[in-house]
Amino acid sequence: MELFFWILGAALLDALLGFAGLFSFYLREDMVKKLAFYLTAFAGGALIGGAFFHLIPEASEFFAPMDMSFLIVGGFVSFLAIEGYFHWHHCEDCDIHPFTYTMIFGDAIHNMIDGFVMAAAFIASIPLGIATSLVIMGHEFPQQLGIFGVLFHGGFTKQKALLYSFLAQSTVIIGALLGFLLAESSEQFASMLLPIAAGGFIYIAGADLIPEIHKSKGVAKILTFLTFILGLLFMLWIKLTFGG
Repeated sequence: MELFFWILGAALLDALLGFAGLFSFYLREDMVKKLAFYLTAFAGGALIGGAFFHLIPEASEFFAPMDMSFLIVGGFVSFLAIEGYFHWHHCEDCDIHPFTYTMIFGDAIHNMIDGFVMAAAFIASIPLGIATSLVIMGHEFPQQLGIFGVLFHGGFTKQKALLYSFLAQSTVIIGALLGFLLAESSEQFASMLLPIAAGGFIYIAGADLIPEIHKSKGVAKILTFLTFILGLLFMLWIKLTFGG
């Protein structure tokens, strides 16, 4: 029972990172919009980095190259279809961009995987679980800032962006609980989600977030590009430093 509370406690703390965007409520609206544009660029780099530096290398431990390629492409096509659905059912006079929903969906899958990883680490040993959880939370905070910025930039109000960011982050609890209940088979299920999520991340970054960078002009265009690179390098640093 002690193990269960360790896993649940770590997942709850991780879920609270969904409120990372709270700081924006203390800034002027024009400042939030400007910051959201750069956070969108950062999130684009972080998603590409997350796919190529984290998810795909981890998935390569479980799948043959061609099998993994099919799963990555499957994830890419699935997110294309999901966003297509929101486009088809999207009113033309609405200010919310459909890519915000694919962002929420992709982040929810990613956080569920994190929950599986945290549970598996705690099952191995409590110290390992604590260390793993801290690593996960360490890269989740800036990533959640980026996601909040994407949602706000995509047309959500600050309140709605914060709510959906938290809901997507909360799936870490579902992943952690399922990981605890399905201790023996959870690793196999989580491994299937890794390349699928990678394909989704590549789609969201390439189809939705990177094109937003091209909308900037002059000095802002250079700054958004550098912010994208910063997001990429941050995920690489996390990988090289913690191996997470």
